[in-house]
Amino acid sequence: MPYVKQKPNKRIFGAKFHLGLYNLSNLEKTRWPHSWLREIGEEPAIFDPYATEKSREQIESYVGSKGYFDSQVMETIETANRKSKVYYNVDLKTPYTIRNLRYQIDDTTIRKWFYRDSVNCMIERGKPYDVDVLQGELSRFERFIKEQGYYSFSGDHIYFNVDSTIGNRQVDIVYGIRKFEKIDANNNITLVSHSVYLVRNVFIYPDFIPKDALEGGEAYRQNLDTTYYEGYYFISPRKKPDIKYNLITQSLYIKPGSIYNLTRTEESQSHLLSLKTFRLVNIYYNEVPDPVVKQGNRLTLDCNIQLTLLTQQSFKVELEGTNSSGNLGGAVNLIYQHKNLFHGAELFNMKLKGAYEALSQQNSKLRSTQEYGIETSLRFPKFMVPFLNKEQFIKEYNPTTTLLAAYNWQKMPFYNRAMANATFGYTWNGSMFTTHIVNPIQVNWVDLVSIDTAFERKINASSYLAYSYRDVAIVGGNYSYIFSNQKIQKSRDYWFVRMNVEAAGNLTALASKAFGLDKKNGSYNILGQPFAQYIRADIDFRYNVIINDVSSIVYRGFVGAGIPYGNSRALPFEKQYFGGGANGIRAWQVRSLGPGSYIPDDKSFLNQTADIKIEANAEYRFNLFWILEGAIFLDAGNIWSYSEDTARTGAQFRFNKFYDDIAIGTGAGFRFDFGFVLMRADLGMKLRDPWINAGTKWIAGNRAYNFRDDFTVVVAIGYPF
Repeated sequence: MPYVKQKPNKRIFGAKFHLGLYNLSNLEKTRWPHSWLREIGEEPAIFDPYATEKSREQIESYVGSKGYFDSQVMETIETANRKSKVYYNVDLKTPYTIRNLRYQIDDTTIRKWFYRDSVNCMIERGKPYDVDVLQGELSRFERFIKEQGYYSFSGDHIYFNVDSTIGNRQVDIVYGIRKFEKIDANNNITLVSHSVYLVRNVFIYPDFIPKDALEGGEAYRQNLDTTYYEGYYFISPRKKPDIKYNLITQSLYIKPGSIYNLTRTEESQSHLLSLKTFRLVNIYYNEVPDPVVKQGNRLTLDCNIQLTLLTQQSFKVELEGTNSSGNLGGAVNLIYQHKNLFHGAELFNMKLKGAYEALSQQNSKLRSTQEYGIETSLRFPKFMVPFLNKEQFIKEYNPTTTLLAAYNWQKMPFYNRAMANATFGYTWNGSMFTTHIVNPIQVNWVDLVSIDTAFERKINASSYLAYSYRDVAIVGGNYSYIFSNQKIQKSRDYWFVRMNVEAAGNLTALASKAFGLDKKNGSYNILGQPFAQYIRADIDFRYNVIINDVSSIVYRGFVGAGIPYGNSRALPFEKQYFGGGANGIRAWQVRSLGPGSYIPDDKSFLNQTADIKIEANAEYRFNLFWILEGAIFLDAGNIWSYSEDTARTGAQFRFNKFYDDIAIGTGAGFRFDFGFVLMRADLGMKLRDPWINAGTKWIAGNRAYNFRDDFTVVVAIGYPF
């Protein structure tokens, strides 16, 4: 409660951790580590009678603002063992209610709008008196009037007179609006009606550099060149600035000759920032002075828009290191980015990647995985579709078009393969909270270059695995829906939801049948490559609960399923689900869990995948000190195959037994928040193992714990979810 001036020391799991850090220091010493311990710790919350009295007054003032004018707040203090507990007893009487609401609108121009909008007034007769409601109404009506073009109108012109002496626990309210105070050259004040303002000119500075403007002064301003383009004035020190004029104008809701509007100003600023090519967007207005102050009966404004570009090109090197259950690995990413490739806020990315991980097997034979690849993407700030490329559509939905192409070479312990993919898709905002992503064209080409003979014999025993490891072409598309209110509720609980739907092979299968093509090895081919046919959908939802300023709980759930049919007997390996790993059930190594209760004969190299995945996670996060954060987590879930596979007994999903295959793990970890990157180290411990054939499958009570088999260390970047 913000009105209580003194609060007890923060607790983590009931312990006053931050106070303990503070107490470790010697108050008489100022050198490290004593000063550092006091900085990261928390001073003891010492009882202060003055603060208690101020808190009582604040609470009493608050309940009075809610209409409980004659209510009393009394404090009770209990002290024992050098600790004090303070109780605030609030004696609430019946709240005062609003009897009459009378309007006093001196300005006839505002009066017209006031009565037109009175249906939206937040103050209602018969409701309890509430200062927050009055303040909310002031802000609401101020914004409403600014939307009608009254640029100089502010909340200072609105007042409320409250009469609480009428008896019967009621109040009368006078809702008043003053005229505008105009001051002449002799400092004489004249009350005049508020005026509507028109936007006369819009001046745009497309490559504004604040430092040059401040240091250059008048010489800088004289060097500026002005270009008139579609009703707007572009002012720049160069004839051809680095950004196209039409990109800026299609992002603006402000037009010369239009009435001033606050929302259009805010939307213009938001849309320009969303282009991700400007570091600073500053929009402000100047009143046009006499003698050309009016157009008809309306005053005029000049709008100024200052745009400061981000650094156009950047190059960076990313180094990654991983340690997953003793498997050491690393990666190097070389990333080039251009934020304005064709001078229209086109975002170009190119990444070269090389990764290596050493796998230590139980038989002490060392194997490794290697991956090399290149990925490029180009994002346009519009729809690359003629009939949807209208200015109004761009302003309303902020659409983008993305082209992506990538090539990867993977050297795995038992096989080598090459993968190429290309994607063409659209992204647009549905509302303040939602985003839509549609990729109508998505092509993946997978070539299994070589495969270990023994491994091939092993997977051939399973039709599912045999069809997973083969050459395949994936031609299809997908749709994603994203909901997130995290930005709106920065200090409150928030949701994140992502739903994906994907289908492939349907059009190619239809065309193959229509043209009477022959099957090869039981499948239709495209350019000599068998193509996949399937449908896949999943949902990922997260709920973040803010407990206090040092701790929170994050809940996550994931459900996904893919069904192969027609030209496929199994999902392509790249589209299959897997369990375990740094972002899943952390007590299991990545791809080592499941499917179902299936126990592989050879556990030296686990690469388990399947068609269905169910997972739930909960993580309690808390700040410790400095850059260090802590976490305790609980993970549960598994993967299953859609169809029965005789070579993998227990792998199939069945409604009447899938819950018996749920794996459960717990653990704890540390996070190191360096600002630019967050490093994470987690230790996961198995609690319930689907591999246990008898009993309840809980490890405790069935067998002894083994650190190598039942504990997993994960080092990763970023939060798991």
